[in-house]
Amino acid sequence: MIIKPRTRGFICTTAHPAGCARQVQEQIEYVKSKPAVNGPRNVLVIGASTGYGLSARIVAAFGAGANTIGVYRDGGSVKGRTASAGWYNSAAFEQAAEEAGLKSFSVIGDAFTNELKADTVEAIRSELGKVDMVIYSVAAPRRTDPNTGETYTSTLKPIGETYTNKTVNFHTGEVSEISIEPATPEEIEATVRVMGGDDWKSWIDALSAADVLTDDVVTVAFSYIGSNITQAIYRQGSIGQAKDHLEATARQMNEDLGSKGGQAYVAVCKALVTQSSSAIPVVPLYMSALYKVMKEKGIHEGCIEQMYRMFADRLYNGANTPVDEKDRLRLDDWEMRDDVQAEVATIWNQLSTENVYELTDLEGYRKEFFQLFGFETDGVDYEADLDPDVKVPHAKY
Repeated sequence: MIIKPRTRGFICTTAHPAGCARQVQEQIEYVKSKPAVNGPRNVLVIGASTGYGLSARIVAAFGAGANTIGVYRDGGSVKGRTASAGWYNSAAFEQAAEEAGLKSFSVIGDAFTNELKADTVEAIRSELGKVDMVIYSVAAPRRTDPNTGETYTSTLKPIGETYTNKTVNFHTGEVSEISIEPATPEEIEATVRVMGGDDWKSWIDALSAADVLTDDVVTVAFSYIGSNITQAIYRQGSIGQAKDHLEATARQMNEDLGSKGGQAYVAVCKALVTQSSSAIPVVPLYMSALYKVMKEKGIHEGCIEQMYRMFADRLYNGANTPVDEKDRLRLDDWEMRDDVQAEVATIWNQLSTENVYELTDLEGYRKEFFQLFGFETDGVDYEADLDPDVKVPHAKY
């Protein structure tokens, strides 16, 4: 089939296997062009198929020479429909890892369930013995608690009062005003249950109980703070409560892991185009302005640059790991520079439908959105007739 992008809001319902493979290869080539990382040997990545999880897996493998196990929920092609982008990404990664002589395995299913945790424990035990790094990069709109059976759905809302600001339809370039009603206490609690630290801790507890963690294991989960422009909808909103819980969970886990030499970190990353961020009102417009400023200053980074910096400059730099006053890894340091935020604020105050393409990098944002699904990637023939059925070499179902 000839595969073209089909969109529904902030979701693309098709993915391109060759485009996804090319982007994975570009990330691998970037890592291989950098100095090697004296890092982990056996790594578990939970949420390994896209975004920071995928890039962390690539840095671990091709920067540090680590063996990896990736956990993800993506599905393969069915009845002539394409697989998900995450499936194609994982297939390309495993093929490249195999060619490089690195062990890599996929455990596919719902990361929130006890059954998948047990399957992953067995995969670690049989293939790697123990892991010395656990990356937690799960972004899901809902979670069913495996112990109670209750399902929680997250919301992206402010807290306390209605929030009004500019937003953009990144497909059409229309800038408009949006008002979002505040979250209820029940919605806030549900968001914390989905996007906070509960499942991360459940994973570490299960892996520790099964004795498949090294004493000096390092585990990392991801967060975001952002600028004053997005504070009300993000860090001071319902999702911010979940991120506060995530950070509190890291401190709690450090008490358990630290006695043996292990460490849990929350890494605060910069704003990047993901399926999750595309769904948050206001954020795509802010990011379009941010991208323009950071690109002009030569300090823009994507997922792979952020993850390489996390491994090489923060976690495995041969010295003490630099953290902020809340013990967080700060990879958003360039985004949050005073000069960057001042220029973004100036742009923001002028933005309208008429000037959005002139004042921001909305076209770059839109292109990166489609690249999430393997489209608009240089060097790929999008008129080629492809088989959408691609196998993941070492998948454990």
